[in-house]
Amino acid sequence: MAFDIDMIKKVYATMGEKVDIARKLVGKPLTLAEKILYSHLWDGNPSKVFKRAKDYVDFAPDRIACQDATAQMALLQFMQAGKTKVAVPTTVHCDHLIQAKSGAAVDLKSANTTSAEVFDFLESVSNKYGIGFWKPGAGIIHQVVLENYAFPGGMMIGTDSHTVNAGGLGMVAIGVGGADAVDVMAGMAWELKFPKLIGVKLTGTISGWTAPKDVILKVAEILTVKGGTGAIVEYFGPGAKALSCTGKGTICNMGAEIGATTSTFGYDESMERYLRATERADVADAANAVKEHLTADGEVYANPEQYFDQVIEINLSELSPLLNGPFTPDLSTQVGTSMTEKATENEWPIQVEWGLIGSCTNSSYEDLSRASSIAQQALDKGLKMKAELGINPGSEQVRYTAERDGILGIFEELDAKIFTNACGPCIGQWARYNDPKNAPKNSIVHSFNRNFAKRADGNPNTHAFVASPEITAAIAVAGRLDFNPMTDTLINENGEEVKFEEPTGWELPPKGFEVEDAGFIPPIENGSGVQVVVSPTSERLQLLDPFIPIKVEELQGAKLLIKAFGKCTTDHISMAGPWLRYRGHLDNIANNTLIGAVNAYNKKTNFVKNQLTGEYGGVPDTQRAYKAAGIKSIVVGDHNYGEGSSREHAAMQPRHLGVAAVLVKSFARIHETNLKKQGMLGLTFANESDYDLIQEDDTFNFVDIASFSPDQPLTLEAVHSDGSKDIIMANHTYNQSQIEWFNEGSALNVIKQENA
Repeated sequence: MAFDIDMIKKVYATMGEKVDIARKLVGKPLTLAEKILYSHLWDGNPSKVFKRAKDYVDFAPDRIACQDATAQMALLQFMQAGKTKVAVPTTVHCDHLIQAKSGAAVDLKSANTTSAEVFDFLESVSNKYGIGFWKPGAGIIHQVVLENYAFPGGMMIGTDSHTVNAGGLGMVAIGVGGADAVDVMAGMAWELKFPKLIGVKLTGTISGWTAPKDVILKVAEILTVKGGTGAIVEYFGPGAKALSCTGKGTICNMGAEIGATTSTFGYDESMERYLRATERADVADAANAVKEHLTADGEVYANPEQYFDQVIEINLSELSPLLNGPFTPDLSTQVGTSMTEKATENEWPIQVEWGLIGSCTNSSYEDLSRASSIAQQALDKGLKMKAELGINPGSEQVRYTAERDGILGIFEELDAKIFTNACGPCIGQWARYNDPKNAPKNSIVHSFNRNFAKRADGNPNTHAFVASPEITAAIAVAGRLDFNPMTDTLINENGEEVKFEEPTGWELPPKGFEVEDAGFIPPIENGSGVQVVVSPTSERLQLLDPFIPIKVEELQGAKLLIKAFGKCTTDHISMAGPWLRYRGHLDNIANNTLIGAVNAYNKKTNFVKNQLTGEYGGVPDTQRAYKAAGIKSIVVGDHNYGEGSSREHAAMQPRHLGVAAVLVKSFARIHETNLKKQGMLGLTFANESDYDLIQEDDTFNFVDIASFSPDQPLTLEAVHSDGSKDIIMANHTYNQSQIEWFNEGSALNVIKQENA
């Protein structure tokens, strides 16, 4: 039986009426995304038509999911909200703070020792406020959610950008910052700009070496890392229906890499099979009763150009396996000779040192079974591994079942390392090097989602390529980046020339899922007596003080902290890896603020000019000097600033240190919202070329900040060191309630006032 089945039935009970009203209001057939959005309005039944990419809308999500790295700050904020229990079903999943090094048992034991303080804190807060707790080793948040909580037609938010994985079960599931989650936990509406809609029509059938992963790798190539910004991507067509539920999840998961608000699929038989296999027949039965509302109206898919803002068509029968990378998830190369040419031209290392399979993107039973069929062939054909191979199962349920069925044993026969059911290398939690900054140039292939520089192992010289699990396995055996398993042969230990056959696998375990201890700890009924203790001397946890509003006079004479050059993701603004240990301590983790951003003036990282002394130093050190002097600063950036992880630390850290505004060419959606929530100014150049006007010694005056209002650009005066000035117009997307967040210091300050 499913968790929260009564809540799910309640959603379905009113969905039909809300969809019918919305269809009449809109005056045309509805997409699946529109049905879910209009049936989750905070005010209940729809009463107006919302303009895509224009109107801010208040929604009522059904549930919340948090992973341990972001849950710390989210729950520290919730503790200030004045509530005794979360208002909607919420879960916390401990999957980020487990370092991959020696193997599952050793690594989990080490994590439970080194991060005991954080895990104890999360468990006690969860117990106090009615939150379900998934302990370390239980699995990766997004796979656990897919197996236990996701349901067709639901709306969910999560404090991780890959929350979108639940779209594989027909949800609108959206990654948010912790402050957004706090709003919903506190019983308030969640605000989102009504998204644009992108339709992806899938025709043909996936077969052979091509996998669902290749669909999203192709979409990433077409749309690029920012092409989905502000949009929901809805997949449909006969090719979509033929995909497995977990395959759909993989495609939705990596939608975060194109900046999409989320991605989703209409409810179909593969979702029903998955629900029943994961012991949620009650959800499947309830969904079947309203299934016409759990997919788009027929006219939409028949004539998609009339209902979506953009339509892409991909013939799966013509799709070839792809490798995306390095350093960006949208640089796509066909497996084989195309890679030979491109790697040679760009001097990418051809030899592959590691293949990694798992993460929240590709760690299902199906993924492991298909990859294991390649591993079994390697054993049968007498092939030795030329690269090392690491496996991260998605959940304890998947791991236990895969071990029972001999799948993990096949990998182990090839000397693969089975890591904990956790994120591990996917998020930089991989102890691969003693000195990653000075590690050698090399290539790795993985079935993860992101491949930014230093993302997996902290080594800026690691060239990471994203591929399907089966291609990853084959390349790991061959040890060459340009190996094409469809055409190329290998020489086995007997000197014989052998060739791989097509991978095979199971959509679902033939003998069903099985697990002894899934790792779930339910909260007690009444947590009022639970004491949450945070030591004032802790290096890992720190109770929060409310942010103080930024005054008008403080925005006169603000200094430039850094003008970031090129890609500046949340990894650049607040690195993961070894810094994850400080995710619950704002002042300590602030010491990594923007240390990965490239300074436009010297092309160095963590080396900026201190205008008070004229000397160069680290970004956090320079900003702390400004803060000590009572001076606010601004950060300037390029396109898609803040792409990647949803971590709100990338907004909270600069805010804590005294950064007042971020001025860029364009923002990634989640990061822009996070800046607003923390009472900062998130601004974009009205004229992108004005980026070039900003000089290293600039001081900024916010001329008309006193009249800050919706739809009115702000005027900035950039005063150069020689006394000359440039006027820069800055656009913003703040509505009146968001301006109130700025005026009061943060969105949380507003919540506290309303709850007082």
